[in-house]
Amino acid sequence: MIEKLDSVIRAIEHEWNGKKILVIGDLMLDRYISGEVKRISPEAPVPVVIAKNESYQPGGAGNVSMNLARLGAMPTVIGFTGTDENGVLLSRCLTANGIIPRLIQCAEFPTTTKLRIIGGRQQMLRLDTESTAERTASAYERLINDALQVLPDSDAVVLSDYAKGTLNRQVCQAIVKQARKLGIPVLVDPKSADFSIYQGATTICPNLTELSIALRESPGDNKLLLERAQSLVRDYGFQFLIATLSEKGIALVRSNGLNLAPAQARQVFDVSGAGDTVVAVMALSLASGLEPESGIQLANMAAGIVVGKVGTVPVEKHELIAALSAGMTLHTKEKLLDLDELLARVALWKKTGERVVFTNGCFDLLHVGHIAVIETARSFGDRLIVGLNTDASVRKLKGSGRPIVGGNERARVIAAIGAVDAVVLFDEETPLNLIKAIHPDVLVKGGDYRSDSIVGGPEVESWGGQVKVVPTLEGFSTTRLIEAGNKPV
Repeated sequence: MIEKLDSVIRAIEHEWNGKKILVIGDLMLDRYISGEVKRISPEAPVPVVIAKNESYQPGGAGNVSMNLARLGAMPTVIGFTGTDENGVLLSRCLTANGIIPRLIQCAEFPTTTKLRIIGGRQQMLRLDTESTAERTASAYERLINDALQVLPDSDAVVLSDYAKGTLNRQVCQAIVKQARKLGIPVLVDPKSADFSIYQGATTICPNLTELSIALRESPGDNKLLLERAQSLVRDYGFQFLIATLSEKGIALVRSNGLNLAPAQARQVFDVSGAGDTVVAVMALSLASGLEPESGIQLANMAAGIVVGKVGTVPVEKHELIAALSAGMTLHTKEKLLDLDELLARVALWKKTGERVVFTNGCFDLLHVGHIAVIETARSFGDRLIVGLNTDASVRKLKGSGRPIVGGNERARVIAAIGAVDAVVLFDEETPLNLIKAIHPDVLVKGGDYRSDSIVGGPEVESWGGQVKVVPTLEGFSTTRLIEAGNKPV
């Protein structure tokens, strides 16, 4: 369970937006040809894929950048490409997805490209075009200079190493040393067996195979590998190390101990790009001041989402919020929202296809009649928002002696109801402006009303929503409770 879930959710919803993350590393173009498999080739015992669609996606350091952009960041990516058509396609893909590309073209090298042939939901073949040879000294000098220009304005740096020749010792150390001077966190997704080239980075994020190679240990004994990984943290000046453990989750290794975030149980279709997702989520977590322990929980959740997709597909912010929502019902504080926070959350709910319900009231001296309306309202959709009159608004409606219970206390009580997903206070006598801002799919009112007489009803129906009237329970009202309390004993 993620600690301080309310702070984590608010960081994702607000602080991640606009974070400037610098990504440096091996850029690739992922190409996909997908189709159907209906027969085996007569020429060889291989399936024949009838091509239906072709698509392009940034890969490698580009996929890290894609994940960052989908999570609300403003990434800049620096790396090498060729002067070929694939390099042009890569640049277009990056720009179209809100990523700032600073591409250094090397005419004598091809743009690294991975062509995947997919039949149904199964990857049948991958064809790679690449050269991993060293670039010229002037090319590396240009790359370093470009990175150092962007670095001071960055909130975090990711070194995305796919062993394609971009991140040599000279590049890594130039970036790490300057970032440390500026107090900017540096995260490394390593491919080199020699972790000393990343010395001084904030953290390094190897998988089990990469970790075992760096430690010169045979894979298999995870406990031994993680214990020995503590020496890497000490030897190379990392603050901590993050080891992705496949189906066992993610481990956070410090010089004096470790924490484990168990994997989320999901159906796995394709592990392509899961490591990029982990690095992207950790970069934004550190950039927004979250503790590494919370970061690995989020990264683990995000990785569980992407392995359920086909191909190298980035995680979406709304998917991560949705994955956290199961835990949100156990808390109250993170349900108490101002209007801006509420609208951001509603947008995420609607993006996942969830049906949003709205009801409102004073809810002074909560009683069983209120509960019945709230629970019935929740049954009309996937998310329930309760609009709550402020104290000043209640006084205008009910008189100077009301409310009996203050607005903040009433809001906390309503938020504690499991059927409620969000509570927002409004100061007007009616919630009309609130309803117009939220655009709920369903508007619910408790009592004896015609739908056309309910405040906000015509507006909700105008955008295709529904208005529901829920009968109140006989014999239950706040007025009766007050009268009963004033009777002489």
